[in-house]
Amino acid sequence: MKLSTRARYGLRGVFDIAYHNRGESTHVKDIARRQGVTPRYLEQIFQALKKAGILAAVRGPRGGYYLARPAAEIRVGDVVRATEGPIRFESPPGPPKQGERDRGERFLAEVWDELGERVEGVLDGISLEDLCARGEAAGLSRETPADQLMYFI
Repeated sequence: MKLSTRARYGLRGVFDIAYHNRGESTHVKDIARRQGVTPRYLEQIFQALKKAGILAAVRGPRGGYYLARPAAEIRVGDVVRATEGPIRFESPPGPPKQGERDRGERFLAEVWDELGERVEGVLDGISLEDLCARGEAAGLSRETPADQLMYFI
């Protein structure tokens, strides 16, 4: 299974909000700069995450995107489903055509279903809070909102 860039960048963006701004409002341009993604593409992905209830937004100079729920309640699986759709592994549809031998597709469909359920279980077993703890344990530096301020005299 290979995740699309939408899913990967979506997860990176949501993690960025949780890690660097502790879930508080963050400008897309700041997330895009830290993650090396274009703001326009990130904005498209964030619309799907907003629709799924993972992110919310505030307009204005102090606005931006923020977590719609606590980081402990947002699962990696939620982000993947919001950006990719259902997590499934599928075999070719339908029974064998007339004259064609059954190549095991019927019982293999059960294997693909089980695989999808297990992958979904792993992704649902990891929260954003867990990812933030892993980032801290790995020594990932945090850019706090104070680092982003400009002072004029």
